[in-house]
Amino acid sequence: MNSDSDLQIAGDILEVPHLLQPPREHPVTVAEFAGLARAVAADPDQWAPLVRYDATSRWYHRLRTGPGYEMWLLSWVPGQGSGLHDHGPSSGVLTVLAGELTERTRRAARTLRPGAQRVFAPGYVHEVTNDALEPAVSLHVYFPGLTEMPMHAAQCAGASATAPA
Repeated sequence: MNSDSDLQIAGDILEVPHLLQPPREHPVTVAEFAGLARAVAADPDQWAPLVRYDATSRWYHRLRTGPGYEMWLLSWVPGQGSGLHDHGPSSGVLTVLAGELTERTRRAARTLRPGAQRVFAPGYVHEVTNDALEPAVSLHVYFPGLTEMPMHAAQCAGASATAPA
């Protein structure tokens, strides 16, 4: 006769070495990259002193690299945008650190506030703009590292005729 009480485990199952995974030095999964971005976002000492604002173009700074990935810090003054683009063969995580950004795709427009994250696969086409009245800062993790950023001519949902192309 079998019942749940017939199953007993001898010893502490957590002490079985083959069941424990060693901690990774660098992220390898989408969830780990998103977690890395959240950890950096939660520690402004890592990024806030580096931020600069440029009225003529988006400012960017490569914050970190690792095997197969790179992390970029970007600032956006009101009115600045990326233009409609994709990231070639790279996947990525976009995290808003400060301010507010608008992401437009061919299907929708959404407002991204501090802490918001967008995860995307290769070929994902979007436009990011600062439509607010205050500057914004974002963190971008690309894996593999960003090698191209093809621009697209078509307009996105919710874009006006004067929105950056």
